[in-house]
Amino acid sequence: MIDLIIITKIAYLRRTNEFPTAVNDVLTAFICILCRINLYFADLSSHQLMHSLSIRNLLILGTIAIAGIIFIQSYWVYITWTEKASQFDLSVKISLRQVANNIARDNKSDLPRQDVIQRKSSNYYAVNINDVINPLVLESYLIEEFENKSLNTDFEYAVYDCTSQELAYGNYCKLSDDNQEYTRSTNLPQIDDLTYYFVVKFPSKASFILIDMWKSVMFSIIALLAAAFFAYTTWVILKQRRLSEMQRDFINNMTHEFKTPIASIRIASEMLANQDSIMGNKRSSQYISIIKDQNARLNEQVEKVLNIAKLEGEDYQITKETLDMEEMLRDIAESENIRLLQGKGGEVNVNIEHDLPQIMADKVHFTNCIYSLIDNAIKYCKKVPRVAINTYQKGEDVYLKISDNGIGIKEDQIQSIFNKFYRVPTGNVHDVKGFGLGLFYVKNICKAHNWKIKVDSTPGEGTDITLQIPII
Repeated sequence: MIDLIIITKIAYLRRTNEFPTAVNDVLTAFICILCRINLYFADLSSHQLMHSLSIRNLLILGTIAIAGIIFIQSYWVYITWTEKASQFDLSVKISLRQVANNIARDNKSDLPRQDVIQRKSSNYYAVNINDVINPLVLESYLIEEFENKSLNTDFEYAVYDCTSQELAYGNYCKLSDDNQEYTRSTNLPQIDDLTYYFVVKFPSKASFILIDMWKSVMFSIIALLAAAFFAYTTWVILKQRRLSEMQRDFINNMTHEFKTPIASIRIASEMLANQDSIMGNKRSSQYISIIKDQNARLNEQVEKVLNIAKLEGEDYQITKETLDMEEMLRDIAESENIRLLQGKGGEVNVNIEHDLPQIMADKVHFTNCIYSLIDNAIKYCKKVPRVAINTYQKGEDVYLKISDNGIGIKEDQIQSIFNKFYRVPTGNVHDVKGFGLGLFYVKNICKAHNWKIKVDSTPGEGTDITLQIPII
């Protein structure tokens, strides 16, 4: 947004010829560099950006950008003010020269050959007539010439009185449209080296120039607001990142602390299960089996949390290798069918196209992704689950589609199912266990492999999740 504002201003200045060529070229080059930097960062994902820049570098870059914007704004306003002041001065001198010519013509006299118009300060001018001056005629000429030059600002004038050797105050002429009260000058400086002259003062010159350069002021305010917004946004991002790191560290520490008691419970339950007294007691064996199953489930959830933490870590890497997808999918389906037989029943079927090519993927993460997708298909099914795994080749890609007969997903929820901790609502009964990390994990693994993932779902009928995997 800031770059757009500055580029717009430079284009405006080029059109109005209010920028020196050298300065314009330098600023244009600076903007081009900023645009290239922005385009580079726009091509990066937010995850890559946060890992490619440290907090310190981000702060330095933001500070330089804001300082550059403020410098350009200040310099541009200064240049515009200087140009407007020069234009004002030139218009005043032309108008006063014409007034002097008119008075000399009326008096049938000649003007001095040099120094007719003398600027004594930024808003104070003396005009050497070298002849008698009629104040009423002078005022009429001044108003006429200033209006012709669009100098619609208040002025006051005085005429030097040779008799009293003092400046005789003429009048305060109000040409502006504002309703502000004016104050007459009580002491206008005399010019020692002139005899017949009058002086003109513009008390509202500064406000007149500011009004004339309203576009510059408006652009400056917008740019400063944009810079302030950028600074605030940077502060919010850094704060959120710090809170995210604290949250991630807490979760990592907590899940790592769980690993020790989980391992102890697993070892203890296995030792108890092998005791003769337990093996001969059906009820005790059943309790031990429940402990082992629930401990395994707890360990699975902890592993999911740790995997997510690894995905978000700066040192996360995937190790790709050549995989035979047919063999892996059949092994996964066989394992899931055994679990279903021990649970609520159901079936996982695999349909693989003949001569399916091999793929490049991280074996561990690919396996976890398939397990997560099947696990979701089974959990979100209110009847006997039927899961179908279909693979086929189309063009240069292999498509892996997992279909189920579950509760389905509403269209407005599909975009949210890959968000961290999001879970599809199941009504007032919360009988579906989990943390809402499975599909978030799947999406990040697909992203790391440059795979595409697509979801098609019909509420009440089921869901199809398709992975598009490039061939080796």
